[in-house]
Amino acid sequence: MDVYGLIGNPVGHSLSPPMHEAAYAERGMDARYVTLEPDAADGAAAIDAADTLDLAGLNVTIPFKRDALDAVEPDDLARRVGAVNTVDFSGPVPTGHNTDVAGVRRSFERFDVPLAGADAVLVGAGGAARAAAVALVEDGASVHVANRTVERAEALADDVGGTASGLDTLPDVLADADVLVNATSVGMAEDVSPVPAAALHADLAVLDAVYSPLDTRLLREAAAAGATTIDGAWMLLYQGVAAFERWTGSDAPVDAMNDALRDRV
Repeated sequence: MDVYGLIGNPVGHSLSPPMHEAAYAERGMDARYVTLEPDAADGAAAIDAADTLDLAGLNVTIPFKRDALDAVEPDDLARRVGAVNTVDFSGPVPTGHNTDVAGVRRSFERFDVPLAGADAVLVGAGGAARAAAVALVEDGASVHVANRTVERAEALADDVGGTASGLDTLPDVLADADVLVNATSVGMAEDVSPVPAAALHADLAVLDAVYSPLDTRLLREAAAAGATTIDGAWMLLYQGVAAFERWTGSDAPVDAMNDALRDRV
């Protein structure tokens, strides 16, 4: 039996186990997906232990994504993002990858939203925002980062060749934008939006990284404005799809994984 897993703290809320186990069942694989929750200070040691225990692959989530960058041999994309969320143990040394970028890219592809030449506005400047920024830039979009702390927005924008400002500029920067990504947790705990409703318009494609709830205020207001809306479960799905394909070398059963994920959201 092949054993795959997820390391994080906390991980009890994770939807990755049912999503991946649905994939194993659909493909007839003798495999399991387990969760590991070490102390927050023990991320690198836990990744080493997973290798010693002969795990076939490992997903990495908060707060260990940066720890993993130093605990494995990261590829160029993971280095650029500054975080590893997928570890492959199949080679002579564990290698680190970032499938969050694929999660963003494939979400837009699912809804036939072209990124090449698009003007994109990214709300947030944390880890999720960095992965989204890399995905947008690599696919040919220009990126404007808007964040509560302008200095953090400027730092991310400098890294990806974009521009930056505070959240107060959103009505102006969104006026001619084609794409909007919310890469903050705003909308998760309360029914609020990081973007003024009046700034949304029908020419936007709006991706919200929040997946609990799926129907965030931002997406409801974007839909009311006529925009294309993409909920955060698509990002979660496609980062998992990319991890499965890297580990197994096989096409992922996307529909089975999506059904299992949405049954639990």
